[in-house]
Amino acid sequence: MAFGVGIGYVAPSFPELINSMSSGTTNIPIAIGLILMMYPPLAKVNYALLPTVFRNTKILSISLLLNWIIGPVLMFVLAITFLRDYPEYMVGLILIGLARCIAMVLVWNDLAEGSSEYGAGLVALNSIFQVFAYSFYAWIFITVLPPYFGFEGAIVDISIGTIAESVAIYLGIPFVLGILSRLILVKHYGEEWYTQKFIPAISPITLLALLFTIVVMFSLKGELIVQIPMDVLIIAVPLLIYFSAMFIIGFFFTRAMGESYDKTASVAFTAAGNNFELAIAVAIAVFGLNSGQAFAGVIGPLVEVPALILLVRVSFWLRKKYFRKATM
Repeated sequence: MAFGVGIGYVAPSFPELINSMSSGTTNIPIAIGLILMMYPPLAKVNYALLPTVFRNTKILSISLLLNWIIGPVLMFVLAITFLRDYPEYMVGLILIGLARCIAMVLVWNDLAEGSSEYGAGLVALNSIFQVFAYSFYAWIFITVLPPYFGFEGAIVDISIGTIAESVAIYLGIPFVLGILSRLILVKHYGEEWYTQKFIPAISPITLLALLFTIVVMFSLKGELIVQIPMDVLIIAVPLLIYFSAMFIIGFFFTRAMGESYDKTASVAFTAAGNNFELAIAVAIAVFGLNSGQAFAGVIGPLVEVPALILLVRVSFWLRKKYFRKATM
Protein backbone atom coordinates (compact mmCIF):
# COMPACT_ATOMS: atom_id res chain seq x y z
CA MET A 1 0.00 0.00 0.00
CA ALA A 2 2.81 2.39 0.97
CA PHE A 3 4.66 1.45 -2.22
CA GLY A 4 1.57 2.22 -4.33
CA VAL A 5 0.98 5.59 -2.66
CA GLY A 6 4.67 6.42 -3.06
CA ILE A 7 4.60 5.67 -6.79
CA GLY A 8 1.45 7.75 -7.29
CA TYR A 9 2.92 10.70 -5.39
CA VAL A 10 6.51 10.65 -6.67
CA ALA A 11 5.74 9.60 -10.26
CA PRO A 12 2.39 11.14 -11.36
CA SER A 13 3.02 9.81 -14.88
CA PHE A 14 2.49 6.23 -13.63
CA PRO A 15 -1.18 6.66 -12.60
CA GLU A 16 -1.73 8.64 -15.81
CA LEU A 17 -0.42 5.66 -17.77
CA ILE A 18 -2.66 3.25 -15.82
CA ASN A 19 -5.70 5.51 -16.29
CA SER A 20 -5.03 5.70 -20.02
CA MET A 21 -5.51 1.93 -20.22
CA SER A 22 -9.26 2.05 -19.66
CA SER A 23 -12.29 1.03 -21.66
CA GLY A 24 -15.35 3.01 -20.57
CA THR A 25 -15.43 2.82 -16.77
CA THR A 26 -13.32 -0.37 -16.70
CA ASN A 27 -9.65 -0.01 -15.88
CA ILE A 28 -7.96 -2.82 -17.80
CA PRO A 29 -4.90 -3.40 -15.51
CA ILE A 30 -7.13 -3.57 -12.42
CA ALA A 31 -9.61 -5.84 -14.23
CA ILE A 32 -6.76 -8.19 -15.23
CA GLY A 33 -5.45 -8.19 -11.65
CA LEU A 34 -8.88 -9.03 -10.23
CA ILE A 35 -9.57 -11.77 -12.79
CA LEU A 36 -6.18 -13.41 -12.14
CA MET A 37 -6.72 -13.02 -8.40
CA MET A 38 -10.06 -14.85 -8.49
CA TYR A 39 -9.13 -17.58 -10.97
CA PRO A 40 -7.36 -19.96 -8.52
CA PRO A 41 -10.16 -19.84 -5.88
CA LEU A 42 -12.76 -20.52 -8.58
CA ALA A 43 -10.63 -23.29 -10.09
CA LYS A 44 -10.67 -24.96 -6.64
CA VAL A 45 -14.46 -25.12 -6.57
CA ASN A 46 -16.02 -28.53 -7.08
CA TYR A 47 -18.94 -27.34 -9.19
CA ALA A 48 -20.71 -30.69 -8.84
CA LEU A 49 -21.38 -29.71 -5.20
CA LEU A 50 -23.10 -26.39 -6.01
CA PRO A 51 -26.61 -27.93 -6.14
CA THR A 52 -26.06 -28.97 -2.51
CA VAL A 53 -25.14 -25.38 -1.66
CA PHE A 54 -28.32 -24.03 -3.22
CA ARG A 55 -30.40 -26.59 -1.35
CA ASN A 56 -29.11 -25.23 1.97
CA THR A 57 -31.91 -22.68 2.39
CA LYS A 58 -30.72 -21.77 5.89
CA ILE A 59 -27.34 -20.50 4.67
CA LEU A 60 -28.86 -18.80 1.63
CA SER A 61 -31.47 -17.03 3.80
CA ILE A 62 -28.81 -15.81 6.24
CA SER A 63 -26.66 -14.51 3.39
CA LEU A 64 -29.55 -12.74 1.66
CA LEU A 65 -30.62 -11.10 4.94
CA LEU A 66 -27.07 -9.90 5.64
CA ASN A 67 -26.33 -8.70 2.12
CA TRP A 68 -29.60 -7.18 1.02
CA ILE A 69 -31.19 -5.91 4.25
CA ILE A 70 -28.67 -5.46 7.05
CA GLY A 71 -25.68 -4.36 4.91
CA PRO A 72 -27.37 -1.56 2.90
CA VAL A 73 -29.23 -0.24 5.97
CA LEU A 74 -26.09 -0.26 8.14
CA MET A 75 -24.04 1.60 5.51
CA PHE A 76 -26.85 4.14 5.05
CA VAL A 77 -26.96 4.80 8.81
CA LEU A 78 -23.16 5.12 9.02
CA ALA A 79 -23.06 7.43 5.99
CA ILE A 80 -25.70 9.88 7.28
CA THR A 81 -24.15 9.76 10.79
CA PHE A 82 -20.48 10.31 9.94
CA LEU A 83 -20.71 12.21 6.63
CA ARG A 84 -23.73 14.48 7.07
CA ASP A 85 -21.48 17.53 6.42
CA TYR A 86 -20.03 15.88 3.29
CA PRO A 87 -23.08 14.98 1.15
CA GLU A 88 -21.04 13.85 -1.88
CA TYR A 89 -18.95 11.47 0.22
CA MET A 90 -22.13 10.32 1.93
CA VAL A 91 -23.72 9.29 -1.38
CA GLY A 92 -20.48 7.59 -2.47
CA LEU A 93 -20.47 5.55 0.73
CA ILE A 94 -24.11 4.53 0.25
CA LEU A 95 -23.28 3.34 -3.29
CA ILE A 96 -20.54 1.12 -1.83
CA GLY A 97 -22.96 -0.33 0.70
CA LEU A 98 -25.44 -1.25 -2.02
CA ALA A 99 -22.84 -3.00 -4.18
CA ARG A 100 -22.56 -6.46 -2.68
CA CYS A 101 -19.24 -8.22 -3.13
CA ILE A 102 -18.91 -10.60 -6.08
CA ALA A 103 -15.15 -10.50 -6.60
CA MET A 104 -12.49 -10.13 -3.93
CA VAL A 105 -14.62 -11.94 -1.35
CA LEU A 106 -13.47 -15.15 -3.04
CA VAL A 107 -9.88 -14.23 -2.18
CA TRP A 108 -10.65 -13.42 1.48
CA ASN A 109 -12.71 -16.61 1.74
CA ASP A 110 -9.86 -18.62 0.25
CA LEU A 111 -7.23 -17.06 2.53
CA ALA A 112 -9.43 -17.73 5.58
CA GLU A 113 -9.94 -21.39 4.50
CA GLY A 114 -13.68 -20.95 4.04
CA SER A 115 -15.72 -23.29 1.86
CA SER A 116 -14.87 -22.80 -1.83
CA GLU A 117 -18.26 -24.18 -2.88
CA TYR A 118 -20.28 -22.00 -0.50
CA GLY A 119 -18.16 -18.95 -1.35
CA ALA A 120 -18.80 -19.44 -5.07
CA GLY A 121 -22.49 -20.21 -4.53
CA LEU A 122 -23.14 -17.13 -2.37
CA VAL A 123 -21.22 -14.90 -4.80
CA ALA A 124 -23.29 -16.26 -7.70
CA LEU A 125 -26.48 -15.53 -5.75
CA ASN A 126 -25.32 -11.98 -4.99
CA SER A 127 -24.49 -11.39 -8.65
CA ILE A 128 -28.02 -12.33 -9.73
CA PHE A 129 -29.60 -10.07 -7.10
CA GLN A 130 -27.18 -7.28 -8.00
CA VAL A 131 -28.14 -7.18 -11.66
CA PHE A 132 -31.84 -6.87 -10.91
CA ALA A 133 -31.92 -5.08 -7.53
CA TYR A 134 -29.08 -2.52 -7.59
CA SER A 135 -30.91 0.18 -9.58
CA PHE A 136 -33.99 -0.11 -7.37
CA TYR A 137 -31.91 -0.03 -4.19
CA ALA A 138 -29.99 3.03 -5.42
CA TRP A 139 -33.29 4.83 -6.08
CA ILE A 140 -34.57 3.96 -2.57
CA PHE A 141 -31.40 4.80 -0.61
CA ILE A 142 -30.16 7.81 -2.60
CA THR A 143 -33.32 9.43 -4.00
CA VAL A 144 -36.20 8.50 -1.66
CA LEU A 145 -34.76 8.12 1.87
CA PRO A 146 -32.29 11.07 2.27
CA PRO A 147 -35.01 13.80 2.32
CA TYR A 148 -36.55 12.11 5.38
CA PHE A 149 -33.26 12.76 7.22
CA GLY A 150 -32.80 16.36 6.07
CA PHE A 151 -30.69 15.72 2.96
CA GLU A 152 -31.35 16.36 -0.70
CA GLY A 153 -32.18 13.27 -2.69
CA ALA A 154 -30.06 12.67 -5.78
CA ILE A 155 -31.43 11.39 -9.06
CA VAL A 156 -29.63 8.17 -9.89
CA ASP A 157 -30.14 6.69 -13.33
CA ILE A 158 -28.31 3.38 -13.58
CA SER A 159 -29.00 0.91 -16.35
CA ILE A 160 -29.15 -2.81 -15.77
CA GLY A 161 -26.60 -3.04 -18.62
CA THR A 162 -23.96 -1.17 -16.57
CA ILE A 163 -24.42 -3.54 -13.64
CA ALA A 164 -24.51 -6.64 -15.86
CA GLU A 165 -21.25 -5.53 -17.53
CA SER A 166 -19.53 -5.27 -14.13
CA VAL A 167 -20.80 -8.72 -13.11
CA ALA A 168 -19.77 -10.27 -16.44
CA ILE A 169 -16.21 -8.88 -16.32
CA TYR A 170 -15.32 -9.36 -12.66
CA LEU A 171 -17.21 -12.56 -11.97
CA GLY A 172 -18.23 -14.12 -15.29
CA ILE A 173 -14.74 -14.38 -16.83
CA PRO A 174 -12.99 -16.04 -13.84
CA PHE A 175 -16.05 -18.26 -13.25
CA VAL A 176 -15.89 -19.56 -16.85
CA LEU A 177 -12.12 -20.07 -16.60
CA GLY A 178 -12.54 -21.97 -13.33
CA ILE A 179 -15.28 -24.23 -14.70
CA LEU A 180 -13.39 -24.97 -17.94
CA SER A 181 -10.17 -25.72 -16.03
CA ARG A 182 -11.88 -28.31 -13.86
CA LEU A 183 -13.90 -29.89 -16.69
CA ILE A 184 -11.03 -30.17 -19.18
CA LEU A 185 -8.08 -30.93 -16.88
CA VAL A 186 -9.87 -33.43 -14.62
CA LYS A 187 -11.08 -35.27 -17.72
CA HIS A 188 -7.55 -35.52 -19.17
CA TYR A 189 -5.38 -35.86 -16.05
CA GLY A 190 -7.70 -37.03 -13.27
CA GLU A 191 -9.01 -35.54 -10.01
CA GLU A 192 -5.90 -36.42 -7.98
CA TRP A 193 -3.51 -34.63 -10.36
CA TYR A 194 -5.86 -31.63 -10.53
CA THR A 195 -6.18 -31.17 -6.75
CA GLN A 196 -2.65 -32.15 -5.71
CA LYS A 197 -0.57 -30.80 -8.61
CA PHE A 198 -2.45 -28.18 -10.62
CA ILE A 199 -4.21 -26.28 -7.80
CA PRO A 200 -1.04 -25.88 -5.67
CA ALA A 201 0.82 -24.71 -8.80
CA ILE A 202 -1.66 -21.92 -9.62
CA SER A 203 -2.50 -20.87 -6.04
CA PRO A 204 0.37 -18.32 -5.75
CA ILE A 205 -1.24 -16.37 -8.62
CA THR A 206 -3.89 -15.15 -6.17
CA LEU A 207 -1.43 -13.44 -3.83
CA LEU A 208 0.75 -12.09 -6.65
CA ALA A 209 -2.30 -10.63 -8.41
CA LEU A 210 -3.58 -9.23 -5.09
CA LEU A 211 -0.26 -7.44 -4.49
CA PHE A 212 -0.26 -6.11 -8.06
CA THR A 213 -3.85 -4.84 -7.71
CA ILE A 214 -3.14 -3.17 -4.36
CA VAL A 215 -0.10 -1.33 -5.76
CA VAL A 216 -2.04 -0.16 -8.84
CA MET A 217 -5.13 0.94 -6.86
CA PHE A 218 -3.14 2.89 -4.28
CA SER A 219 -0.93 4.50 -6.94
CA LEU A 220 -3.98 5.88 -8.78
CA LYS A 221 -4.91 8.04 -5.78
CA GLY A 222 -1.45 8.35 -4.19
CA GLU A 223 -1.22 12.11 -4.75
CA LEU A 224 -4.72 12.77 -3.37
CA ILE A 225 -4.12 10.56 -0.33
CA VAL A 226 -1.04 12.61 0.53
CA GLN A 227 -2.73 15.96 -0.23
CA ILE A 228 -6.03 15.45 1.62
CA PRO A 229 -5.38 12.74 4.22
CA MET A 230 -8.15 14.04 6.51
CA ASP A 231 -10.77 13.46 3.79
CA VAL A 232 -9.48 9.92 3.43
CA LEU A 233 -9.75 9.46 7.21
CA ILE A 234 -13.29 10.88 7.31
CA ILE A 235 -14.40 8.30 4.73
CA ALA A 236 -12.31 5.48 6.22
CA VAL A 237 -13.81 5.57 9.73
CA PRO A 238 -17.39 4.54 8.83
CA LEU A 239 -16.02 2.02 6.33
CA LEU A 240 -13.88 0.34 9.00
CA ILE A 241 -16.87 0.17 11.34
CA TYR A 242 -18.98 -1.28 8.52
CA PHE A 243 -16.51 -4.01 7.47
CA SER A 244 -15.89 -5.07 11.08
CA ALA A 245 -19.57 -5.01 12.08
CA MET A 246 -20.75 -6.97 9.03
CA PHE A 247 -18.06 -9.61 9.53
CA ILE A 248 -18.85 -10.05 13.23
CA ILE A 249 -22.62 -10.14 12.64
CA GLY A 250 -22.23 -12.63 9.81
CA PHE A 251 -19.79 -14.84 11.70
CA PHE A 252 -21.70 -15.12 14.97
CA PHE A 253 -25.13 -15.26 13.35
CA THR A 254 -24.06 -18.21 11.19
CA ARG A 255 -22.24 -19.91 14.07
CA ALA A 256 -25.39 -19.57 16.21
CA MET A 257 -27.24 -21.53 13.50
CA GLY A 258 -24.86 -24.44 14.16
CA GLU A 259 -22.87 -24.27 10.92
CA SER A 260 -19.25 -25.42 10.54
CA TYR A 261 -16.31 -23.00 10.40
CA ASP A 262 -15.82 -23.15 6.62
CA LYS A 263 -19.46 -22.21 5.94
CA THR A 264 -19.43 -19.59 8.70
CA ALA A 265 -16.35 -17.92 7.21
CA SER A 266 -17.90 -17.92 3.72
CA VAL A 267 -21.06 -16.19 4.96
CA ALA A 268 -19.11 -13.67 7.08
CA PHE A 269 -16.74 -12.60 4.30
CA THR A 270 -19.53 -12.46 1.72
CA ALA A 271 -21.38 -10.08 4.06
CA ALA A 272 -18.34 -7.93 4.87
CA GLY A 273 -17.04 -7.32 1.33
CA ASN A 274 -18.35 -4.93 -1.30
CA ASN A 275 -18.21 -4.69 -5.08
CA PHE A 276 -16.13 -1.52 -5.28
CA GLU A 277 -15.70 -1.94 -9.06
CA LEU A 278 -19.45 -1.47 -9.54
CA ALA A 279 -19.70 1.35 -6.99
CA ILE A 280 -16.88 3.29 -8.69
CA ALA A 281 -18.31 2.66 -12.17
CA VAL A 282 -21.75 3.92 -11.10
CA ALA A 283 -20.32 6.96 -9.27
CA ILE A 284 -18.29 7.96 -12.34
CA ALA A 285 -21.17 7.34 -14.77
CA VAL A 286 -23.74 9.28 -12.71
CA PHE A 287 -21.73 11.99 -10.91
CA GLY A 288 -18.52 12.33 -12.96
CA LEU A 289 -14.89 11.25 -12.69
CA ASN A 290 -13.83 14.11 -10.37
CA SER A 291 -16.87 14.02 -8.10
CA GLY A 292 -16.78 13.46 -4.35
CA GLN A 293 -18.92 10.35 -4.90
CA ALA A 294 -16.26 8.84 -7.16
CA PHE A 295 -13.51 9.76 -4.68
CA ALA A 296 -15.38 8.01 -1.85
CA GLY A 297 -15.83 5.00 -4.16
CA VAL A 298 -12.08 4.82 -4.74
CA ILE A 299 -11.29 5.12 -1.02
CA GLY A 300 -13.61 2.12 -0.45
CA PRO A 301 -11.22 -0.59 -1.71
CA LEU A 302 -8.22 1.21 -0.21
CA VAL A 303 -9.83 0.67 3.19
CA GLU A 304 -11.41 -2.69 2.38
CA VAL A 305 -8.17 -4.42 1.36
CA PRO A 306 -6.23 -3.96 4.64
CA ALA A 307 -9.42 -4.31 6.73
CA LEU A 308 -10.39 -7.65 5.18
CA ILE A 309 -6.82 -8.96 5.34
CA LEU A 310 -6.88 -8.24 9.09
CA LEU A 311 -10.29 -9.91 9.34
CA VAL A 312 -8.75 -13.06 7.82
CA ARG A 313 -6.48 -13.14 10.88
CA VAL A 314 -9.49 -12.48 13.14
CA SER A 315 -11.31 -15.37 11.44
CA PHE A 316 -8.48 -17.79 12.28
CA TRP A 317 -8.47 -16.55 15.89
CA LEU A 318 -12.24 -17.09 16.14
CA ARG A 319 -11.84 -20.58 14.65
CA LYS A 320 -9.40 -21.51 17.43
CA LYS A 321 -11.72 -20.06 20.05
CA TYR A 322 -15.09 -21.38 18.90
CA PHE A 323 -14.39 -24.31 16.57
CA ARG A 324 -11.61 -26.06 18.49
CA LYS A 325 -13.30 -29.46 18.45
CA ALA A 326 -13.95 -29.27 14.72
CA THR A 327 -10.28 -28.53 13.95
CA MET A 328 -8.66 -31.08 16.28
